[in-house]
Amino acid sequence: MCMWQDALTGRLKHRYCSVLSLKEGLSAAWVPRDPLPECGESGGRDPRDMNHTKGGLVIFTANSHPSSRELGKRIAERLGVELGKVQVYQEANRETRVQIQESVRGKDVFIIQTVSKDVNTTIMEMLIMVYACRTSCARSITGVLPYFPYSKQCKMRKRGSIVSKLIASMVCKAGLTHLITMDLHQKEIQGFFNIPVDNLRASPFLLQYIQEEIPDYRNAVIVAKSPASAKRAQSFAERLRLGIAVIHGEAQDAESDQVDGRHSPPTVKTTGAIHPSMEIPLLIPKEKPPITVVGDVGGRIAIIVDDIIDNVDSFVAAAETLKERGAYKIFVMATHGLLSSDAPRFIEESAIDEVVVTNTIPHELQKLQCPKIKTVDISMILSEAIRRIHNGESMSYLFRNIGVDD
Repeated sequence: MCMWQDALTGRLKHRYCSVLSLKEGLSAAWVPRDPLPECGESGGRDPRDMNHTKGGLVIFTANSHPSSRELGKRIAERLGVELGKVQVYQEANRETRVQIQESVRGKDVFIIQTVSKDVNTTIMEMLIMVYACRTSCARSITGVLPYFPYSKQCKMRKRGSIVSKLIASMVCKAGLTHLITMDLHQKEIQGFFNIPVDNLRASPFLLQYIQEEIPDYRNAVIVAKSPASAKRAQSFAERLRLGIAVIHGEAQDAESDQVDGRHSPPTVKTTGAIHPSMEIPLLIPKEKPPITVVGDVGGRIAIIVDDIIDNVDSFVAAAETLKERGAYKIFVMATHGLLSSDAPRFIEESAIDEVVVTNTIPHELQKLQCPKIKTVDISMILSEAIRRIHNGESMSYLFRNIGVDD
């Protein structure tokens, strides 16, 4: 009996120390208050009781990059479980090798994968781990990809391809049975999968950040840096009871219809191909209007909202335009902070006062380069989604008050 008590005491002491060290290392991100923001009833259960899970739950983090494992540690801590034992590494010839070091037979496996700078290696890690769990007789395999890679390539370009459809087919073929993601670039991407997809939203956490961390947010205006993001800005403005402004006339980006399949083949007259009486009239080419701001931003705080921040040139240009129109403070808020290339330097040298993104993508290095970058922790909603799927509970609680345009 004494040996059993010593072993139990040592185990509890080890768990306490590991949780304590984990909390010390995770204090950099802004953590929302409990319960989940903008959520109501939870079906008779206290929403703060995140540890109530049935047995047979295994959580793996597929990314071999240390900073990318941080989100998996946060989720495991909230669920009160240990991360599964797995080795993910690169061979000398750059092949990805995955070795699962515990039994997953008959268990519900959740694979958390965040996108690192090497996105193609990230995808291969995910595919190999899903297939390894499938061949090891896991009961179900759920992928947790907070940012779905290649989501920008979801439309047909000239002689290109819809790459996000290819990625969806690959993960389904590998053996994935369910997908949890967040703020897909286009909601129609869910139709590329033949498995259930839960597209969670980060807007409740960003809205809570605005209300609690921007003191004079009542004097703010929500800004869409292009007409394409006006719906998202309208959703934020209606929830915060604020005004909205739209910047129109900026240079067209890769999302414009100038580069999609509607301009392929080129509009060149071929007299022998079409009968003169059936000639198709040519569309008048677009002409970019001068930059204008629809809405009043003078003497106000401007909050630019979008789903992805990657190349920050358009955000920097929008901030300069808003400064010229009289905005005295400028925030940029988005779900996914890719922040590629020299984005931290451009943000630091720009008129932007603060960039707020979630931890769907690791960006610790960028935060060291630019103190204007702030992080909002969304592990709470991901861990609750995992708990509900594992226990067979309804997911509607996580989508309460979520509209079509959110």
